[in-house]
Amino acid sequence: MSGHHHNHDHGHNHAHTNNKKVLLFSFIIITVYMIIEAVGGYITNSLALISDAGHMLSDAIALGIALLAFTFGEKAVNAGKTYGYRRFEILAATLNGVTLIAISLYIFYEAIGRFIHPPEVATVGMLIISIIGLLINILVAWIMMRGSDTEKNLNMRGAYLHVISDMLGSVGAIVAALLMMFFGWGWADPLASVIVAALVLRSGFFVTKSSLHILMEGTPANVDVNDLVQTIKQVDGVKGVHDVHVWSITSNLNALTAHIVVDGTMDVYASEVLVQKIEHLLEHKEIKHVTLQVESEKHLHDTSVLCTVKGDAPDAHAHHHH
Repeated sequence: MSGHHHNHDHGHNHAHTNNKKVLLFSFIIITVYMIIEAVGGYITNSLALISDAGHMLSDAIALGIALLAFTFGEKAVNAGKTYGYRRFEILAATLNGVTLIAISLYIFYEAIGRFIHPPEVATVGMLIISIIGLLINILVAWIMMRGSDTEKNLNMRGAYLHVISDMLGSVGAIVAALLMMFFGWGWADPLASVIVAALVLRSGFFVTKSSLHILMEGTPANVDVNDLVQTIKQVDGVKGVHDVHVWSITSNLNALTAHIVVDGTMDVYASEVLVQKIEHLLEHKEIKHVTLQVESEKHLHDTSVLCTVKGDAPDAHAHHHH
């Protein structure tokens, strides 16, 4: 597949198109090789190869998600989905994490049986396949280093780190094949597979943890709420801040909503200037999407505590909370 059908995104910046091409290319190479390796592991009876294929699957999924994230990120925002499809990336990542955990547990289970009764493994075939696997990983890593933005783009960085850790799996399989060929150590194969499965489990755990944190609207890892509140309070004209919410829409896109209290005599123009000032300050602190509700000091005494109005005492403010 060549890159010729990428001309539709000529409107986007160069780096973005490059990232996408590199991802597509890497995704195809890795997916094809993963299938070869899984079949090869089955034929040669090597669990180390199968687990390395499992690791490659985690790569392929990570690359696929990164691709989808770029593609969906371009999809227009619409009234039904006011954040567009940016959130899809996080759902896919959660699914990825859970899949990885399942794969690694299966490999641990298989390995236990193999430690007890090491089966015959076609070591020469295993060695050849694992060496090709290592070369392919090196090739993909090199393409990524050269052709895309592994520094800043979180998606690309994640995909790149996956490929790097994947090399270790291939190295493990190579070493295991050599140990079995020269010393006849049958346990080298399940041992290599357990080491790789541990890597897969680890990345599955972290992916699941961080994506669930985002789905639970948790505070972004790179953000300190107290620091943000102090930043807002320091702005001239802000008398108080309450009802602050900070969350991530997707990786690299953080949002904040808050109520700020100002002098009741301030006009709308002045309050707009104030809000813009705050937005500017927060942008430096990695908050890309800010929504502020401006309130007078009179309003504050009413809602200094969350919803103090009793249901049986209707008054002018009772409507605020419904």
